[in-house]
Amino acid sequence: MSTTAAESNAAPKQLPPPNSDFYHFAETLSEGERAVLQRVRTFMESSVAPIINKYWVEDAFPFEVIPGFKELGIGGLGIEGHGCVGGSQLLFGLAMMEMARVDASIATFFGVHTGLAMGSIEIAGSQEQKQKWLPPMARMEKIGCFGLTEPLVGSGAGGGLTTTVKREGDTWVLNGQKRWIGNAPWCDISIIWARDVDDNQVKGFIVENKTTPGFSVEKMLGKVALKVVQNGQITMKDCRVPEANRLAAGVQSFRDTARVLRGTRYVVGWETTGCQMGAYEHALKYAQERLQFGKPIASFQLIQELLAKMLANITACQAMVVRTAQLADEGRLTDQQAALSKAFTTARTRETVSWARELLGGNGILADYNVARFFADAEALYSYEGTFQMQNLIVGKAITGFSAFI
Repeated sequence: MSTTAAESNAAPKQLPPPNSDFYHFAETLSEGERAVLQRVRTFMESSVAPIINKYWVEDAFPFEVIPGFKELGIGGLGIEGHGCVGGSQLLFGLAMMEMARVDASIATFFGVHTGLAMGSIEIAGSQEQKQKWLPPMARMEKIGCFGLTEPLVGSGAGGGLTTTVKREGDTWVLNGQKRWIGNAPWCDISIIWARDVDDNQVKGFIVENKTTPGFSVEKMLGKVALKVVQNGQITMKDCRVPEANRLAAGVQSFRDTARVLRGTRYVVGWETTGCQMGAYEHALKYAQERLQFGKPIASFQLIQELLAKMLANITACQAMVVRTAQLADEGRLTDQQAALSKAFTTARTRETVSWARELLGGNGILADYNVARFFADAEALYSYEGTFQMQNLIVGKAITGFSAFI
């Protein structure tokens, strides 16, 4: 059948906009929570998306976005009381996913501050510590970081930290180094975990970075992933911290530290899912606009297959992290459930972003097209908060009854 003149002069076909929430998981939130999520999306698209590639290339943090974060009023998301905004773990996770959909580094910055630093105080701090530190952190007047990983201790943190602490009267003296600590080069507060030389147990401390003698931070250079979030190497030389800054509520061993990590580990699942969403949406939009052989490449079978596989990965990950957040809200989330979520979503993310980069061809390695940023950032997400292999061993121990850890 031949095309008529009227048909040939018709308006361009209206194409569906990129939508990576194919099964409408955001609709599981209440109306009020959906409004918060929409504010996060609007802020990320209007204030972060236009500038983020520049900062990623320059290995710099966009401090200009901090006032916007303050105005959003999401400090302490998922934490109740003490000036925190509260809300469900599902809302916190979806908000993290929205941030990572635009940039994983910004999501990491917020996750370290709220999930790890504030989360440590909320879970392990005394009432006095919560009242002192959480309100200014919720207002984002004080930004925090989380110091667990060390130059020679990553996956083996549970087996013995090299950073030590010794009590001298009402003061604790810290010595050692921490590495890969997000936000550390510029933040105000560090949660430092150290091994007590007297009882060989792990203890946590709130350290005020800028006013504590013996505490210094060196920015890590040369990263090829998560370039926007600033990582630091912390050095402590006879760093004296008052007893009032020891996280005293129930922190007696590394198992207590793991209570904090349980929540943040599965939050990485939200981040990686958002990373996939961002790569997919940019790839889809590119495919709709890029012409080859006189047609948009989105009309080609192989391209459609890639996009469909990417969307399937995203949807599977969304389903897993939504259920994980529901379990967290019910107080039933286990270490092995958090571990499986982190392992599965990061592995799928590697796959999804590689397909997005493939779809863009040569343009897939240019920062201006965004996908390269997601492609690179996925590598950091795959490793941090516990490697893929370590997460699987946690799951393996739970399902077999045997520990394969050395």
